[in-house]
Amino acid sequence: MGNRIKLQHPNSDKHMQSIDKEKYNQIKDVILSVIEKHEGITFKELSKEVLTAVKDSFDGSPSWYCTAVKLDLEARGLIKRIDSKSPQRLKINR
Repeated sequence: MGNRIKLQHPNSDKHMQSIDKEKYNQIKDVILSVIEKHEGITFKELSKEVLTAVKDSFDGSPSWYCTAVKLDLEARGLIKRIDSKSPQRLKINR
């Protein structure tokens, strides 16, 4: 796999692809920073903040990467959904 990381999904039946490790780390760092700053942020708000943070320095679709990396971080237990109600709200898993 080299410089790629295999994504995980909270639903283990779902197949996820591998992505460039540098892009993964860039989006992961932004997501964790934003969620840490705004305990209980909605996914919509998170997506907007990620886009703003990387729009001038990211090659690819920030919204797609935000969704994919967010799911991976949930699967790895680093973040979690506060509840199952809509809109989806996220926080750091402590």
